[in-house]
Formats: sequence, C-alpha cells, structure tokens
Amino acid sequence: MADETLKDLAELELPFGRRAMIREVSFASGLRMVRLVLREGKRITQVDLDEDTARTLAAALVSAADGSA
Repeated sequence: MADETLKDLAELELPFGRRAMIREVSFASGLRMVRLVLREGKRITQVDLDEDTARTLAAALVSAADGSA
C-alpha cells in the first residue's frame, strides 16, 4: 500500500523450508503495527498486530519455547 512505510525487524529461517519475517508498519495516519509474514513455498500469510496483541503473542511464544505453555 502507498500509505504505509515498512521497516524490516527480523527474518527467520524455519523448519521445512519455511520463512518468517517481522516488520514494523507505519501508516500515514500515524498508526503503527507489527506485521508477521509467513512464507511456505508460494503461499504467503500476512497478519498485522496491534501493540497489545504483539506482546501477547510474544509472551505465548516464550512460554511455549520454555515448555511452560
């Protein structure tokens, strides 16, 4: 979209040839979101997360990685 500015934050190589990208998206309105882009072959899934949802997802991932989910 023309009214958004992207800043790449991280790119991860995932198992089975998949990739994940995390980007900061700033909109012309001043809204800022975190964009999670998942690539699996030609398939791309893109999700925009608000600040609270990004924090909740991050905490859930840490908990799962620590085995305490």
